[in-house]
Amino acid sequence: MVRDITIMPGLDKAGVRENFSVITLCAGETVSIVGPTGSGKTAFITDIELLAQGDTSTRRRVLLNGEVPDDEVRNNPSLKPIAMITQKTKCFADLTAEEFLQIHARARGIKNFGIVGDTIELANKFTGEKITAESRVTILSGGQTRSLMIADAILIGAAPVILLDEIENAGIFKQEVLRIIHDSGKIVIFVTHDPVIALLTKKRIIMEHGSVKMVLYRSESEVRAAQNLLELDNRVSVIRENLRAGKTITKDLLAVNFY
Repeated sequence: MVRDITIMPGLDKAGVRENFSVITLCAGETVSIVGPTGSGKTAFITDIELLAQGDTSTRRRVLLNGEVPDDEVRNNPSLKPIAMITQKTKCFADLTAEEFLQIHARARGIKNFGIVGDTIELANKFTGEKITAESRVTILSGGQTRSLMIADAILIGAAPVILLDEIENAGIFKQEVLRIIHDSGKIVIFVTHDPVIALLTKKRIIMEHGSVKMVLYRSESEVRAAQNLLELDNRVSVIRENLRAGKTITKDLLAVNFY
């Protein structure tokens, strides 16, 4: 059981020690990592995924429940409590979605393969391009692949810590992902440029020049701003899905969907 993870400061790109004492993320927290391109966001979550112990370029250290994790936990994929899904996540084995998930379920010691169907069903809530049990994972689109990986991490991997690197660029329904994992009790960390995701998380870690610049907590005015942005984002989603379906965006369509 992972109650919390603690990130100890490391070095920025110039080799200067980061200006924070510790950052502790607790079970049930959703956190966003924001900052300009090249500011060190992906390196930050990679340190978490590796459970770094001063052995990465940043020299950060990561603790589980306040303690240094065992080498077996760090190096054995079946024991690692962290799942990381990135823009580059891709499946290379020429298997069907069902076969791929069954292999993971067996590796996790799960004997009830009903969870495979549940995982595909969950993945289809995240993508407009439906995945079937017979879909070959090597030909899934980027959005389908990441939808499947997120569902797999939630249900089969049952990972208590999930790291999501710029999922808004994956062509998936990010609001549905946020809704489902919000009350999951997991530590969920988003690397994002999307203001909707950033404002829907209660804590934001700001990166600059390879180091943590500050940690911010969402204010009441930002809660209201998030709701306004969410409404606008929903409207954009309606237009996008209708365009994908080959429909013409008319005034009547906008009136039906927006008002």
